[in-house]
This record gives sequence, C-alpha cells and structure tokens, in this order.
Amino acid sequence: MSDIRNYAVVTLSYWGFTLSDGALRMLVLLHFHALGYTPFQLATLFLLYEFMGMVTNLIGGWIASRFGLKLTLYVGLTLQIAALMALSVLDPSWPEWLSVVYVLVVQGVSGVAKDFAKMSSKSAIKLVVADDAHGTLFRWVALLTGSKNALKGVGFFLGGFLLAVLGFVPALWLMAAGLALILGVAVIMLPGEMGKAKAKAKFSDLLSKSSAINRLSAARVFLFGARDVWFVVGLPVYLHGVLGWSFTGVGTFMAAWVIGYGFVQGLAPHLTRRSDDGRTAEIKAATFWVFALVCVTLGIAGAFEAGWNPAMTLILGLGLFGVVFAVNSAIHSYLILALTDSDQVALNVGFYYMANAAGRLGGTVLSGLAYQWAGIMGCLLTAAGLLAIAGLFTLALAPAARQTD
Repeated sequence: MSDIRNYAVVTLSYWGFTLSDGALRMLVLLHFHALGYTPFQLATLFLLYEFMGMVTNLIGGWIASRFGLKLTLYVGLTLQIAALMALSVLDPSWPEWLSVVYVLVVQGVSGVAKDFAKMSSKSAIKLVVADDAHGTLFRWVALLTGSKNALKGVGFFLGGFLLAVLGFVPALWLMAAGLALILGVAVIMLPGEMGKAKAKAKFSDLLSKSSAINRLSAARVFLFGARDVWFVVGLPVYLHGVLGWSFTGVGTFMAAWVIGYGFVQGLAPHLTRRSDDGRTAEIKAATFWVFALVCVTLGIAGAFEAGWNPAMTLILGLGLFGVVFAVNSAIHSYLILALTDSDQVALNVGFYYMANAAGRLGGTVLSGLAYQWAGIMGCLLTAAGLLAIAGLFTLALAPAARQTD
C-alpha cells in the first residue's frame, strides 16, 4: 500500500511540474515572438532545453538507480523553481544576443528539471505493478502519459492566459510559488529508498545493451522529431503571424490539441489488441499506427496544396494527427517498461527518454529551419519523412523483442 501512496505522490508532483512546463514554453515562445524574433531564433531558445534533456535522461537513470527516485524528483522540482525565478530577472534593455544566450541557458536548466521529474514518475510505475500484469501495466502507463499530456495542454493555455492577463514576470513568480508548495509536500511524504537498484549500477551500464530497447528508442527519436518539427515553432508562429490569432487563441488551440492527445493516450489500451506475452500484438499495433500517421501527415500537406481553408485544415488535420500520434506514443511508453526488468527500470527508462529528448532536439531545430524555408508545408513534409524512418525501426523491433524472451 505504501508503494502505491509513494507512486501517487510522485505522480501528483509530476502533474504540477507539467503544468508549469507547458505554461513556461508558451510564455517564452509568445513573449519573444511578440518582440520580433524570427522562427529560427525562437527555435534556438529551446535547443539547450532539449539537449540537456538528453544528458539528464542518460545520467539521471544511473543516479536514480544508485540513490533513488526521490532524489531525482527533488532535483527536478528545485531546478524548475530556479529557472522560473531566473527568467523573471530578464531585462528588456539587454542586447538581443545577451537575452538569447541568457534564455538559452535558463531553458537548459529547465530541460534538466523536466527530465529528472519525468524519469522519476515513469520509472515509479514499474515498481508497483507485478512483472506478469501486462494489462495493468499498459493501463497505468497510458493513464499517466495521457493525464500528463492533458495537463501540459492546460499549461499551454495557462501560459498564453497568464501572459495576456498578468504579464511575463508576475506569471513566472506565480508558477514558482506553486512548485515550491509541491516540493514541500513531496519532501514530507516520500521515503528515501524509493527506486534504488538492488545491485549498484555501473556507469558503463548507461548505454542499453538490448537490441529491442535500442530499436524502440531509435523509433522514438524520429516519432517525436516528427511531432516537434511542426509543433514547437511552425504551428504557433503560423497561427499568430499568418492567420492572425491572438496569444490566448494560440495558447487555447495548442492546449486543446494536447489535452485531446492526452485523453486519447488514456484510451490506448482499449484501442490495441492484447497478447499473452505483452509484446507481440503490441509491437504489431505500433507498426500499424506509425504508418497510419505517415498517411495522415501527407494528407494534411495535400489539403494545403489543394487550397483548402488553412484554419479548418489545421484544426481537423492536426486533430486526426493527434489521435493517431497519441496511440503511437502510448504503445511506445508501455513497451519500454514491458521490455525491461524491474531492477534496471531507471537505467532503461532514462536511456529511452534520452532518445525521446534527442527527437525533440532535432525536431526543434528542424521546426525553425523548415518553417523559415517553406512555411507550414515544409514542416509537414519534413514530419512525414521522419515518421517513415520511425516506421522502419518499428518494423525491426519484433525480431529484436523475440531475442529477449
């Protein structure tokens, strides 16, 4: 019973963190877009955020295995509070280059914070579910992932709303105060041993030696690169700069997309055939859904090319993209836990989410470049190419998974 309580505390802490993370991204993006930054400059603001996520996930899994998930969660919450307070002292009179460098570094700290908190929460699920309870594991993973993304969507709305109502600095202060309260609750309620491995993890264990986990992680790189190539810069800049939507309107649309995406993730176990070994049917489902996503993305690009109403095309097309992507992501999040042992969960989950961060990093860079090169159409075509590569790695996953049996 105490394991479930500990998992609940970690999850609630992660939910609070996720609200602040989504709001912060929208605050930074819209604030600096209003100051006249180009799409590529906006993308650079998030580069260190994504890069540090890669480093954090790789090293964080080793830290959690040796010292417990409690420590990594505390570090994540503390660093996010520090990042919010640091951004609040940004001075508009600073030279542009100094502002960019400053925000880049602070966003890097936020990237470390996000992935410490994320890795702690995702790893905790494996500790409270029996190894042979595949259905329970899938449902719990889908619920956590779906609720997290729904709350991130609320955070997008919150960021746009707070920027419009309170302004940049007061919004940052309010979020920092909320996270400080969450940190205090976690410190009081969590035990010190949570998530420590029975055998001390060696630093050489950081890189996965499982071909199945390596291939799943590679597919994850290109899956999330495909999402962020339009999501990070291209879409919000297009909505505000081309279609003339307000800050609150952009934040609301992004929020609705992510909330809906999270809701579908929670339903993913009901949309996927189950297998006795917890792998065979699930890997086939992952293959089907990723190639379906290629077709959806090309369909949206085709609608633009045919001259359909751009606002309606984005609302309907990206709504369908979100449904298909959500099922893909939920199956991936389940498979990483199904393919790993409980004692190695922090190491393997850290490695997997390092790949996730690598995909986001590549997608962030490509989002600014593709939009500057060919607008929203460039983002969509680039996303389709990345998804096709993700599909190839997913096809190679089944034989690798059989080797681990």
